[in-house]
Amino acid sequence: MIRVGIIGGAGYTAGELIRLLLHHPDAEIAFVHSTSNAKNLLTDVHEGLLGETNMKFTSRLALKSIDVLFLCMGHGKSAEFLAEHPVPQNVRIIDLAQDYRLSSPDHDFIYGLPELNREEIRQARHVANPGCFATAIQLGLLPLAANWLLHNDIAVNAITGSTGAGVKPGATTHFSWRMGNMSIYKPFRHQHVPEIRQSLAQLQPGFDAAVDFIPYRGDFARGIFCTEVVRLDSDLNGDDIVKMYRQFYDSAAFTHYVNRDIDLKQVVNTNKALVHVEKFDDKLLITSVIDNLLKGASGQALQNMNLMFGLNEHAGLDLKPSAF
Repeated sequence: MIRVGIIGGAGYTAGELIRLLLHHPDAEIAFVHSTSNAKNLLTDVHEGLLGETNMKFTSRLALKSIDVLFLCMGHGKSAEFLAEHPVPQNVRIIDLAQDYRLSSPDHDFIYGLPELNREEIRQARHVANPGCFATAIQLGLLPLAANWLLHNDIAVNAITGSTGAGVKPGATTHFSWRMGNMSIYKPFRHQHVPEIRQSLAQLQPGFDAAVDFIPYRGDFARGIFCTEVVRLDSDLNGDDIVKMYRQFYDSAAFTHYVNRDIDLKQVVNTNKALVHVEKFDDKLLITSVIDNLLKGASGQALQNMNLMFGLNEHAGLDLKPSAF
């Protein structure tokens, strides 16, 4: 049985991770750390877990008692935590923040997108979980990069649910502002663009086109709906492109090419990603959808844990969407 520790246990991603781990056949939670909630029940914060656990938050760090540590803190906090708390060499680490997503000689974290780095993740001691927008956007573009087809600027629009902003209330997250509303934020400057560019260059060395990303806030709680427009310098027809996508994701555990228009609700509350592509003259319109808290965060983190410990990728993740 894999013993799990969670740091930063009060946020949305931690709550989803706890929910998944409570029903994982090969893992058990050793502790959920939260200084501000120490000695309180997990269900005092994550009320959806009522009836499933009587565990309490703790301020103690029993790092020697675990096999894997999930870091579910805000961006910048993971590096601080690891600098202040030496983690035993045998304990594997999965970071859900952005601190280690970009390759650097200063760390050994592997970028944890299974559709890109599955074999590297299997061997990794430390994994940096991708960003939610970055996951949805990359899954729409990776097959093109793998076939060296990205030579022109890429236009990306993606809308995310309010849970993408985290659990702490803010001016753009409360219900009365968000409901019936849409807005953009961080146009062309979103923090996930560098990791997207890194992955595309991994498959297509020398990639230097712009990724013009406009993120939107949506008036729903969870999910990401993404569209990408790519101009091709190629005479490949639509059937060739579809075949390329099908082949690229043929062995993917959760990412599926769909040969018709896709909807957000097909993936909400699951670890699935759906991708669809259509050719219009010399342009491709790519659509991809994920649940930002699952495939975009905690579900993907658990998928990475499964790979790191030699388990089936689906362990603890066979979640079903609503039937309507």
